[in-house]
Amino acid sequence: MSTTAPAPATPELAGLAPSAPRDDPWWRTAVVYQIYVRSFRDSTGTGTGDLGGVLERLPYLRRLGVDAIWLSSFYPSPQHDHGYDVADYEGVDPRFGDLDLMRQVIDHAHALGLRVVIDIVPNHCSTDHPWFRAALAAAPESPERALFHFADGRGPDGAEPPNNWRSIFGGSSWARTTTADGTPGQYYLHSFAPEQADFNWADPRVGDYFESILRFWLDLGVDGFRIDVAHGLHKQPGLPDDPQAALDETTGDPVNSAAWNRPEVHDVWRRWRALTDAYEERDGRARVLVGEIGVLDPRQVALYQSPDELHQSFLFEFLRTDWDATAFHDVIRRGMNAVTASGSAVSWVLNNHDMPRVVTRYAGGEPGGGPGDVALGERRARAALLMMLALPGSVYLYQGEELGLAEVVDLPVSALQDPMYHRSAGARRGRDGCRVPLPWQTDTPSYGFTSASAAWLPQPRWFSSYGADEQQRRGESTLHLYRAALALRSAVPDFRHSELVWHRPPDSPDGVVSFQRGRLLCTVNCGPAPVPAPEAAALLLSSAEDLEEGKQPPHSAAWWLV
Repeated sequence: MSTTAPAPATPELAGLAPSAPRDDPWWRTAVVYQIYVRSFRDSTGTGTGDLGGVLERLPYLRRLGVDAIWLSSFYPSPQHDHGYDVADYEGVDPRFGDLDLMRQVIDHAHALGLRVVIDIVPNHCSTDHPWFRAALAAAPESPERALFHFADGRGPDGAEPPNNWRSIFGGSSWARTTTADGTPGQYYLHSFAPEQADFNWADPRVGDYFESILRFWLDLGVDGFRIDVAHGLHKQPGLPDDPQAALDETTGDPVNSAAWNRPEVHDVWRRWRALTDAYEERDGRARVLVGEIGVLDPRQVALYQSPDELHQSFLFEFLRTDWDATAFHDVIRRGMNAVTASGSAVSWVLNNHDMPRVVTRYAGGEPGGGPGDVALGERRARAALLMMLALPGSVYLYQGEELGLAEVVDLPVSALQDPMYHRSAGARRGRDGCRVPLPWQTDTPSYGFTSASAAWLPQPRWFSSYGADEQQRRGESTLHLYRAALALRSAVPDFRHSELVWHRPPDSPDGVVSFQRGRLLCTVNCGPAPVPAPEAAALLLSSAEDLEEGKQPPHSAAWWLV
C-alpha cells in the first residue's frame, strides 16, 4: 500500500463522525509554516529570497495544507544578523520588496485562507537605528542615551567593560564608543552582535514606541507576531556582574538571571495582549502573540502563557531530544502538564532557523562534521512528524522540512556568514547550514531558487534529489507524506479536539511511544526492529514504506483508527 496516498477528504471517510463546532481560536490547533524569507524564493534575480518569491509560492503552501505562515525578519537592516538588527520597524528592506508588496502578500494569503504572522524584535535594534545614532551623538546621561544601556567602563581609564556579561554570539556583551575627539567613551550593551544594541525597557518611551509599531502592522492586516527573544528586554537594575559562568549546555548561550527571564518582562506582554485583544474585540479576528523563550524549564516557559500574556510560546524540547521513546514521552508529558495548566496550548517544533535540521540530528551528523546516516535520519524525521502532528496543540514547521532536507554540514568556511561563527572565532559553527536556499526544481541552476548565477549561500549537489518538483511526482516522497498528514489532521476532529491518553507505559521495553486521541491511535516505534501492530486497528497513515502485515517497521510512526 502507498504510505502517502491522499488523505480522506472528510472525517466520514476515515470512519469518524464530524464533531460539533468549536469556538477555539485558530491558533490553538494551527499548523504554521516558517518562511526564512532570504532563503525561500528569489523573484528578482539577486540571489536572495524576497517577498515576491513568497507571493509566488503561497498556492504551494495552501496545497501543502498549513493554516498560517510566519515571515522571518524582513525589516530594513544592514543585515549584520540577517535582519535581526532592525533599523526601521515600519518598513520593508529593499532587498525583500516594499510595503506595497507586503500588503499583497497579506491580502493574497488571506484570500487563500492563510493567516500571516510576522517577526518582531523588541530586545534590540540595529546600531543604524535613528534612536541609536542619536544616542551616539548625545552626551552621557542624556535622554537619548537613556533609551539604551550606556555605562562607564571599569578599571584604569575605564578600559574594562562595565560588567562580566557575555554575548550570545561570543565575547563581551559590551562595545566601547568613541567620542567626537577620538578618545574612548562609554560602553553600550549588546546581548548579541555589537551591531545590535539592547533597548532599555525601563524607559517608558520604549514601550510606547513598540505599541505604535504593533498598531502599524495590525492595521496593515497581520494576524500576529512571533516575538524574538521574548525572555529578554528587561535587565536587573544596576546591571550587576553575573555570579555564575554556567552555559546553556545545548546552545552555549550564557545563563544570566540579571539579563534574561526578568519578572518585569511579564508587564510588557500584558500590555501587548491587551492591545491584540482590543483588536479582536473590534473586528472579531483572533490575533496571536507567540514567544521565542530561551528558558529550559517548561514551567518557567508556561508563565509567559498566562491568560493575560502571550497566547503561545514555542516548546523547544524536541530540538534537544535524542531519538528515544522514553525521552519523547517525558518531553510530551512535561510540556503538556506545564502549558495546559495555564489554559493555553503547546506549540510543538522540530526545526527552525536557529538549530541544525532534524534529519541531521537524528542521523548523528553535525555542522562542520559528517552528515551521519542520512537515510536513518530521514526515516526518523518522517516518524517524528507524525508523532508531533498527532499531539494536542499547534505545530510550527520550518521551510524545507516538507522536502526532507538535511543540514548542509559542509559549507565552506569562506561562505559562512553567521555572526555566531565569527564572534566565537570558529568555536561554534553557526546556523548557516539550516538556512541554505530551498531547491524548487531538480534540473535548473540554483535548483529553481534564483535566476542569478548563485544563491546567497551555496547549495549542495545533493539538492538535485530533493527538489519540490520531483517530490510532487513521487507518491512516496516526504512532500506527499506532509500533505497527506496535514490533510488528515485538518479533516479528522479527534486531531484537534480529543484529549491525549497514553496507550501504554512510558517504560515499555520495546521502545514504542503510543497514545490515543478519541478513536485515533498514534504509535512510534523508536527501536531497530519491527514490533507488532495494534490489534483491531485500521491503518490510516504510516511514515514508513517497508510495511509488513501485522508489524510496524523500525524507526517509524503510524496513525490508526481503533
